[in-house]
This record gives sequence, structure tokens and C-alpha cells, in this order.
Amino acid sequence: MKRIWNIVVAAEILLLSSCGAGSSKDNKSELATKKEALEKLKSDQAKIGDQIATLEKEIKRLDTSATNNEKPKLVAIATVVPTSFDHYIDLQGKVDAVNISFITPRGNPGQVKALFVKTGDRVRKGQLLLKMDDVIAKQSLSAAQQSLVAIKSQMDLAKDLFKRRQNLWAQGIGTEVDVLAAKTSAENLEAQYKAQNDNLKNAQEQVNFTSVYSDVDGVADDVNIRVGEIFSGVNQIKIVNKQNLKVTTQVPENYLGKVKVGSHLIINLPDINKTIDAVVNVTSPLIDNNSRSFYIEAKIPSGKEFYPNQVAMVKILDYAVKNTLTVPVNTLQTDDKGKFVMVAATQENGKMVARKRPVQVGEFYGDKMEVKSGLKEGDRIIVEGFQGLYEGQSITTGQ
Repeated sequence: MKRIWNIVVAAEILLLSSCGAGSSKDNKSELATKKEALEKLKSDQAKIGDQIATLEKEIKRLDTSATNNEKPKLVAIATVVPTSFDHYIDLQGKVDAVNISFITPRGNPGQVKALFVKTGDRVRKGQLLLKMDDVIAKQSLSAAQQSLVAIKSQMDLAKDLFKRRQNLWAQGIGTEVDVLAAKTSAENLEAQYKAQNDNLKNAQEQVNFTSVYSDVDGVADDVNIRVGEIFSGVNQIKIVNKQNLKVTTQVPENYLGKVKVGSHLIINLPDINKTIDAVVNVTSPLIDNNSRSFYIEAKIPSGKEFYPNQVAMVKILDYAVKNTLTVPVNTLQTDDKGKFVMVAATQENGKMVARKRPVQVGEFYGDKMEVKSGLKEGDRIIVEGFQGLYEGQSITTGQ
């Protein structure tokens, strides 16, 4: 075809040359003629080019010998088999203690006179942590004790007097008014004694409150107080029990329907290269207005290598299916008709060719994509060398 085109072009050029040499027309007429001939040649060239391209495509499609002579492209193939597929939500959380005690004054704030613990110390339940100034509390206790002794003496005397009045009245001596007055005095002093006894107990408690003890076994994580400072609700001692730990994390609200109590977790602690299986045991029913997430936690076993506030990489299982087909994510391609993969098909002559297989996909995780439809067990998917393959192209695995 190209040879025919060359002959036509040469003939046209010879014709124009002979006409120009022998023509008696003026220059303008000759120029117009040549321009017209040139436009005609360009038009013919475009038409012939289109015809050549069309014929080449048809010949390539119909001429099986040309296909057979094509050098096969080297590819790698994997057979599709049913397998389990799991999808996880990857988040970052932290290790926290279940039992955390914030030690604050049980009574009134007071000035610290002695401190018996520092950050990092191990403490026992009931251990003395600090001592506050108890001078005023002890003075109040002493005054309450003295007052109680005085009231008790008066009460004992009033009771004795009441008994004497009763005995005399039984013998007909005295008056009933004297008996009643003695009884009333004794009862009033007895009530005062009970009230003062309660005051004494309160005074004793105030003295006891000046000694601050640990509520739990654990480690002093934060000692935010110094000798001479006022120990109040602002200044605290934080005790953490490492024997009972949990992992906490915030989950985006779009997973609210997928993550619940009982959801399986895979927790990785990268600092110590340790992986733990756990389940969600607490989910918050509230969405944080700022982060648009909700809180979950899962208990983990205790261990010397675990520390509160360790970084934890949390994988939450939110989708799992058995006996499904998967393909590598990178093998999935897209054209104007949708998603597809390239598979290897065997022709009647025993040679392999590439075929485009449209697929419907589901979830993907890591390097695996779930295939809902379009593939079947035993299909051979092209996993390497699939780039640039076209429908029907000859392929080989090199074996």
C-alpha cells in the first residue's frame, strides 16, 4: 500500500512539472494551479492514511499467522482459590491503668510538714504518704477531751442527785418537783455528754486527716506537692496500679455501627514488639464533639513489660468472611466500563493469551481486595507483567 502511494505522488509531481514547463500562462495562473494540486494531494494523502490504518487493523485481526509470530510477553500467574478475608480498622491508642487513685486531703487543706514518697516509688495500700500540720487539730482534740471530762463529772453528779431525790421521795421526804428537776438536769447533761463525745470523735478524725495514706497498691506516678506547700484538691498524688491494665482508643464515629462490645482486637505494642489478642469490653455511648469519635477500652494481661501510657497500635476487626476470593490490590485496573483484572486463558492451540475480566469488588485490607463477582475458583490471574496488556495478547510464564 505504501508503495502504491509513492507511485501516485511521483506521478502527480511529474505532471505538475511538465505542465509548468510547457505552459504559456502567466505566473499567477501557474501558482494557483499548483496550490490547487497541492491541496488535492493533501486531501488524498489523508484519505489514503485512514484507509491504510483501517486495513492494518483488519489484517492484524484476521491474520492469525501475525498473532502467532508475535513474541509472548513474560508474566507471573497465580491461581485464585477461596480463602478467609478479614478487614480491620487501624487506630492508635495507649495503655492505661484500670485502678488509678488520686490522693487528696480527706479533711481541710493543710500545710505539708513531711513527705514520705516521690515519683516512681512503689507504695502499699495503707502506707503513710505525707504528714500535714496538726497543731491546731491536736489543740481542738485536747479541748474536746477536757470538755468531755468536765461534762461527764457534771453528768455523774446530776445522776447521783437524781437517785437521792428519788429515794427520799419514796420515803415521803421532799417534793415531786425536786425529783423532776433533778431528772431533767441529769438528762440534759447526759445529752451534752453524748454531743461532746461526738465532737471528740470529730476532733480525733481531724487529727487523723493530717496523716495521708495510700488507698491502693501501686506506683506513685505523679507527686505534685512539696514540703511547706498547702495540700489541697489542686495538689495531688497519683497512684497507679500496674496489676490491672487496659488499652483505650478513640474510634471515628462512622464506625459506630461496626465496633461494639465483644469486637475482636489485635493490639501491638511497638516499643516492646509484643502483640496481644483482646476484645472490646467498654464502648462509650457518647460522641466527642471535637474529635467526632467515641471511646472504647479492652483489658490486657498484666506484665512487667507493660507500662501505663505506652503507645498501642490497635486493629479492630469490623468485617470477616470465609471462603471468598481475593486478588492483590495492585492487579485491579479501571477503564471506562469499570474495574477489571487480567487473567490467563489457554487457546485451542495450547498457547496462553491475556483476557480482560470485569469484576465487582468488596472490601480491601493490606494488599488484598475481596472480589464479589467476576472470578471463580481456579481462574489464573496475572499478578506480574499485567501493565499494558491488551485483550488477546500472547503471554508466557517462561516455563
